[in-house]
Amino acid sequence: MRKKLLLIVNPVAGTRMSRTAVFDVLSRFCGAGMRVTIELTQFRGHARELAAAAERDGFDLVVCCGGDGTLNEVLSGLISSGSKLPVGYIPAGSTNDFAQTLGLPTNPSEAAYRVCEGRSMPLDFGRFGDDSYFSYIASFGAFTAASYSAPQDLKNVLGHLAYVIEGIKELSSITAYDVKCSSGDRDYSGRYIFGSVSNTSSVGGIVKLPEGSYDLSDGLFEVILVKEPKNLDDLNKILTGAMSGDFTLDCFECFKSSELCFSIDGAAWSLDGEKAVPDGPVKITNLKHAVTLLY
Repeated sequence: MRKKLLLIVNPVAGTRMSRTAVFDVLSRFCGAGMRVTIELTQFRGHARELAAAAERDGFDLVVCCGGDGTLNEVLSGLISSGSKLPVGYIPAGSTNDFAQTLGLPTNPSEAAYRVCEGRSMPLDFGRFGDDSYFSYIASFGAFTAASYSAPQDLKNVLGHLAYVIEGIKELSSITAYDVKCSSGDRDYSGRYIFGSVSNTSSVGGIVKLPEGSYDLSDGLFEVILVKEPKNLDDLNKILTGAMSGDFTLDCFECFKSSELCFSIDGAAWSLDGEKAVPDGPVKITNLKHAVTLLY
């Protein structure tokens, strides 16, 4: 029996795939004997709705074509609905940070071919609070707003540079937050200008985690907390450490955890580049092997 594939396409994602590229993707899937249904997202959250209904509607797998935010919606929809359908990802966003971590091709036809090959891997996923999720990062503080405030047109043209530009705008107004974080076996408290809970090799394409320091399916997050700088020398250490991936300096708190609870006053979060403002303390949980990715 031919497999039924739901192809969810974000038509305004960063690279805005050409008609030729879409045709090539469809040719790959149809050539592999799949029955393809295409859905174009119409509004924020639409991809989540479509993915949540995919198994009920008789599909055998879901493929996301868009950026990391679109992938977040697709995976969130599947997990919130209890679906175990495998997922393919055709990166078409501005930065595609998570796709780079996964080693996925940036050529749409090649990415589709990889999906057709049927190789799969389990991936961890993050739950933020009761019903929000993230594929690869939840962050707060310095430069976080750049991920959701950079204009889409600017991201389409400049990619990672658009986030750098937005981040520079924030330099003059870096805020330190009073943070309490419990990781189960240790508590952290103090004033921090940035924090990330991630399952990726790259944050915004700028901050790089050292090779071997992360595992996408070990059930653990990599957590980084950046202490408030007291002077320009401290700020220089922070920037140098972040850019080089050296988080051994005393301006950083780095650890791994499967579950955390954060209490922060007045800080907005970014979940895979989408803004989130929790009402009070928030619990973050690693959902080990929650996703099956075709790669």
